[in-house]
Amino acid sequence: MANRLAQVAGHITNTHGRGLLAGEVAIITGTFCGIGKSTALLFAKEGAKVVASDIDQKKLDQVVSEIKATGGDAIGVPGDVGADDFPKKIVEATVKQYGKINHIVNNAGFTFDKMLHTTPDDAFDIILKIHVRAPFRLIRQAAPHFRIKGESNENRSIINVSSTSGLHGNVGQANYAAAKSAVIGLTKTIAKEWGPYGVRANTVAFGLIQTRLTAPKEEGAVIEIDGKKVALGIPGAPRGASAPDKDAYPHIPLRKAGTPDEAASAVLFLASPLASYVSGHTLEVTGGAGI
Repeated sequence: MANRLAQVAGHITNTHGRGLLAGEVAIITGTFCGIGKSTALLFAKEGAKVVASDIDQKKLDQVVSEIKATGGDAIGVPGDVGADDFPKKIVEATVKQYGKINHIVNNAGFTFDKMLHTTPDDAFDIILKIHVRAPFRLIRQAAPHFRIKGESNENRSIINVSSTSGLHGNVGQANYAAAKSAVIGLTKTIAKEWGPYGVRANTVAFGLIQTRLTAPKEEGAVIEIDGKKVALGIPGAPRGASAPDKDAYPHIPLRKAGTPDEAASAVLFLASPLASYVSGHTLEVTGGAGI
């Protein structure tokens, strides 16, 4: 126990700086807003060298600039996570800049909600492509930097973002629920295959976190997919992370939605040496919903 505490303390106070991830390198996808942005900022605050990625170059640059303005170290690699050349592009850029990879956080994604009987093939396929195929291809590309033979004291992990929809299903989300369920199986397989190399793999399943995906649909947030505009949000959703009265979220014991910063803290825990013996786990971050 004393040796483990000393090792954790070493991470916090090592010569690269202070923080739980001091001197470590983390690839984080989907960083221009919401959970991804909060995770990138928090990882940088905890000493990580952050490789941020998003499809929007301008907004990605803003996140990188924000990290650097607070003394952090980061680069931005723009691109569509679903593109065939993306994994090679981001892994090569990371290794060229920092020489290694410690963590991959597969956060990029969106929803394309429809009732199952009205869901066309393209709406189903694109969600699986972005939420399952893209993380798989990025992890596979980075394999040589994780499957390292011999003893290593490096803290290394894979964190895939799932959802309570993947655990319990959800009305209007047959595609999203299927994808978020699949990523849990992918993560457990990585934990078993890469565990002998000292690599941990975990999933974080978020409940109601206040992002553009859970904002009121009436606010009109949209994204464009293959030339088609897809509306984001939940019809009639309460506004704000904490509603004026506790009855706005009766299904959540904590009676509030989570914030992106609260979500990012859970991701940090899984990446940090505090979770050094946690692997193959799905951490539910729900405010108590679903218990």
